[in-house]
Amino acid sequence: MAYTRRDFLSTTGTSLAALPFLGLPLQVIGKQELTIQEAIDHITSQLGFELPEQTVDTVKSGDSSAVLTGIGTTFMATVPVIRQAIEAKVNLIITHEPTYYNHQDHTEWLAQDPVYQRKRALLEDNGIVVWRFHDLWHRYDPDGIMTGFYRQLEWTGLRSSGEKEIVDLPTITLGNLAKELTAKLSLNRVFIIGDQDLPCSRVGCLPGAWGVYKQIEYLQEDIDVLLVGEVSEWETAEYVRDASALGLRKGLIILGHADSEEPGMAFCREWVSQILPQVPCIHLIAGDSFQHIV
Repeated sequence: MAYTRRDFLSTTGTSLAALPFLGLPLQVIGKQELTIQEAIDHITSQLGFELPEQTVDTVKSGDSSAVLTGIGTTFMATVPVIRQAIEAKVNLIITHEPTYYNHQDHTEWLAQDPVYQRKRALLEDNGIVVWRFHDLWHRYDPDGIMTGFYRQLEWTGLRSSGEKEIVDLPTITLGNLAKELTAKLSLNRVFIIGDQDLPCSRVGCLPGAWGVYKQIEYLQEDIDVLLVGEVSEWETAEYVRDASALGLRKGLIILGHADSEEPGMAFCREWVSQILPQVPCIHLIAGDSFQHIV
């Protein structure tokens, strides 16, 4: 999907009153012309905590001293997303996940790789800065990814008391819950493990990629089903298959990493627009990398 300058203007009209769930009052910066680095600094200043010494949330490409022309939020700065940004005249991409195929965005091992070389050239030739917003967005209170996820599913306010991300729903079968999630998240594909007729009301939510230990920790709680972005098929998936076979009444729904966290970065677009209202800001949809063949 391509975006125009008109799209920029039409996506920046959300009022502060529409964002009552944010943990801190937002401070608007008044300058009409900003450098990219000034915008990044202002965004990080709104988080309510000091930046950690070790973080992946750094500039991955480009000259951040350039004048900012527009911002695009995204789950991942893929080549199609970069092309959307070029068409929309966006020169700051705020990405949640890595640009160069590993969590730390190390590039030494890719120095001679043609995919890396061409992708970096595409960014540099078009003056685009990529800044990662992963650790900080998860640490924001409430977690920015979870806020967007619950909003997209219309589950805001259904979270159980306690530290874990668990929601209480009216009872629904595992199969019907998977269908509902497919519709609300516009999924091309969804995987489930467990009895499709399993009644579900206590739902654990771990969008993204939390790993086997966190996922099984949630499954050990009093929940009926766990929603995840992705799993290692030989770890959490087999744990749930065994649990179901043993009559322990557990289910797993695998949504896809990108599709489960995209709502959180769409919400990021709204949040950024409130603190930088003079800057055109759009959401650039990365989408699922997999194709479903019927």
